Amino acid sequence: MTRIRIGYGYDVHPFSETRELILGGIRIPYPMGLLGHSDADALLHALTDAILGALALGDIGTHFPDTDPQYKGADSGILLQDAYTMVRARGYRLGNADMTVVCEKPKLKPYINPIRKRIASLLDVGEEDLSVKATTHEKMGFVGREEGIAVHAVVLLMEEG
Repeated sequence: MTRIRIGYGYDVHPFSETRELILGGIRIPYPMGLLGHSDADALLHALTDAILGALALGDIGTHFPDTDPQYKGADSGILLQDAYTMVRARGYRLGNADMTVVCEKPKLKPYINPIRKRIASLLDVGEEDLSVKATTHEKMGFVGREEGIAVHAVVLLMEEG
């Protein structure tokens, strides 16, 4: 019987006029980016947390703390790959991932497939195993006021063999 593990991740970052917007490893044209210690890619951060959480390995801050200068401006794709290497070393692989980006703007529909392609290349999985969706917060809360972006991610890990 194949063992499975489910993980959930959530991340949020405020907008900053001094940063470029990176989501899912893709640069998205927008007047503001996300504020954070690394490249502040909230989508990859949520996915990383979900992957780590599925095997009870802690969270992104445990492995890549924002107090460590080596992660200042870091490419979140590399952090994701490092987390996935930990998962693979324990005999698991990604079954599928489902991610939802919550923001009023920018509209993400044109970037969904490039994001899926980028994440697939980072994890060496098929695009068919990755779902990326975008929704708004209907003008409510900090996301609704266009102060930042939130991302939810759920993963299914499957034991190899």
